[in-house]
Amino acid sequence: MLSSVVQDAINDQINYELFSSYSYLSMAAWCQHEQFTGCAKWLRIQSEEEYGHAMRLYDFLLARNCEVKLKPIGAPETKFASVATVFEKALEQEMRVTEQIDSLYELAFHEKAFAALVELEWFITEQVEEEKSAREVVHKFKMVKDDPASLLDLDRELGGRSVTPVESA
Repeated sequence: MLSSVVQDAINDQINYELFSSYSYLSMAAWCQHEQFTGCAKWLRIQSEEEYGHAMRLYDFLLARNCEVKLKPIGAPETKFASVATVFEKALEQEMRVTEQIDSLYELAFHEKAFAALVELEWFITEQVEEEKSAREVVHKFKMVKDDPASLLDLDRELGGRSVTPVESA
């Protein structure tokens, strides 16, 4: 059994992963509305990944005979200055998640929650990839700036993203 402090922290992380999913879905809706359909597809897939991350933690708590305590999900941003801004926000969000996962890992370490440490190692590795991916997209938007043809090419490229299933706990 995990300590109540670790359980609470994992429940908080489930909430933030669900918020991240909701946030990416909002970003996708904005992009779709602005006719950046490739960007919208990329962000919808990202939303699904974040939901999968939440469910992985959810399943982990249940497997450890712990209580899942779902909390209200905050409203995400719905208006963005540009499609480049959307991806800058996405990168900022991933960096926050990395900080949260690192803090959760540190807490689990101090609480000697060894099963949680093993589970969180997957998230640490995943966050390296999540930040790298978002950083690459932000860099591409900075390179193309406001060039319409380049923006269309980048939108098309992002629309080629395929779904990668999230492993269950």
